[in-house]
Amino acid sequence: MDPSTGLVDPQTEQEVVARLMRGDRAAAGLIFAWYSDRLYRQAILPRLPNVELAEDVLKDTFRLALERIETYQPSDRSIFFWLRRIAINRAMDVHRAQARRDRLADDDRQDLTIERTMGQPPPAPDRAPEQAETRALVEKALGLLNPRYAEALRLRLLDDLDREECAERMEVKVGNFDVILHRACKAFRNVWPP
Repeated sequence: MDPSTGLVDPQTEQEVVARLMRGDRAAAGLIFAWYSDRLYRQAILPRLPNVELAEDVLKDTFRLALERIETYQPSDRSIFFWLRRIAINRAMDVHRAQARRDRLADDDRQDLTIERTMGQPPPAPDRAPEQAETRALVEKALGLLNPRYAEALRLRLLDDLDREECAERMEVKVGNFDVILHRACKAFRNVWPP
């Protein structure tokens, strides 16, 4: 590698790649030394700005490259571009998976919030005016929702009925009631406070 430009001589790179394709692990170390930092900074981190995940993607990139080296077709272009494509694809896969996990975690937190509010003891008697005011605000917010969503929230959270009884009153299956309740909670968040 030319220290002044940071570029690898094409002839040297071709020789190292040929050694790598023959199974020479020392050649893999050279390619890693030449291109790992550049792949990390230019291809991975801009698409996956989480340092830990980006470092994992860099490791995966070289692992996948070693596993698939027989598919590499030497050409007049540097092997960097082949590695870059692997890195970008892997970064995008990890980014999508992380986004899915984040969405599921948000849904789980929402479900936990619902469960906690149902299991709390009733308020102390001296909080009756505050409770009445809150209930009036809740009713106002429920009035802004789809009537089916409002009914699901009233039955499950205000009347404190179990899921089976709520489903029976709404004339749906328990699984369908769960979906309605989940959507109702999301809709309620959008109108609260009224």
